[in-house]
Order: sequence, then structure tokens, then C-alpha cells
Amino acid sequence: MLAQQHHGDSVIYTLSPGSRFEVATGKAGLFGFAGHEHTIRARTFSGRVIYRPDSIAASRVEIIVLTDSLEVLTPPDTEEIRKVTAAMRTQTLDVANYPEIRLTARRVEGNAQQIHLAAALTIKGQTREVPIEVQWQIHGDTLRATSRFAIKQTDFGITPFRGGPAGSVRVADRVTFSISAIAIRQSP
Repeated sequence: MLAQQHHGDSVIYTLSPGSRFEVATGKAGLFGFAGHEHTIRARTFSGRVIYRPDSIAASRVEIIVLTDSLEVLTPPDTEEIRKVTAAMRTQTLDVANYPEIRLTARRVEGNAQQIHLAAALTIKGQTREVPIEVQWQIHGDTLRATSRFAIKQTDFGITPFRGGPAGSVRVADRVTFSISAIAIRQSP
């Protein structure tokens, strides 16, 4: 996890392993029916929320996902999962050269239930600003947040996966991120 720092009247929360980061891909092309929609889950991530109760706009969020920890969960065919995971890591994301996906809030607006982030999302060395709506709540020392947002892979210089017989299996350009974050308050 990221190092703990003190920021005046800020409360710092670090992501717990109970958090979930998933990406859902769709099918595309004439033979889309021949392919599968895939769910990809991150196994290794870190992050923190620097929460300013007196000024949500001064709050900060950062999440880092290690790209070589991304695993394809669906379809249930293990041989296809192995092939798609290998292609995603080598061809699509080039994890050897781009070891992380980073999400950093540049602007934060909202209230005690919902915030809007203008976030910098970096994938494969390309950074784009992405608007993200987050539902969140704090109970005791636990902050919980959920969000869903979509991006186009081509906006990040990624060519959507094509494979199978004569390239008949294609992943759609648009993918959806689902985040269910649990963060624990750090002791001052």
C-alpha cells in the first residue's frame, strides 16, 4: 500500500484487499455471437483516499492496478481464459512495458453521498481525463465507494482484441470499469 502521510485536517484511507476492480468487455463485429463477453478482475492494486471533511474539493483519490495481476474470469472454458489472459497481457496491455493502470482524481466535487471526479486515467502510457460518478459512504473507520464508467480502448492507443478463426472473435472498443472500493482509515 502507499505510504501514510498526514495532511492537516485530512483523514487518510487506504484500499483494503476486500475491494474489487473489474472490467467488462463486449463483443463486436459481424461474428460477435461467436465470441464471449469477458470479465477481467485485478488481483493486485493499491490506493488511498485523502478525505477533507471541511472541503470535499480538496480531497484526493489515487488507485494503482498492476497490469500483470489482471485475470480473465469468464467464460468458464479454462483454455480460452488462458489464451485471452495471455493475449490481454502481451498484445493488448503490453504489461512488460506498462506495469500499471493509474487513476488519479484531478478535481473532486459533491457531497456526503455522491461525488463527481474529473480523473486522469493512465493505461498503456496514455492519459485521458475521464468523468466518474462515485457513490460513497463512511461508517466508523471504513469508507465504501462504488462506481461504473466506460472508456474506449482506442482512446488509450489500444487495439481491441481480435482472434479466433479468421479474426472472427472481436472485443468491442468500449469497456466498462466496475469499482467496489473498501478503504480503511489510517491512524494519525
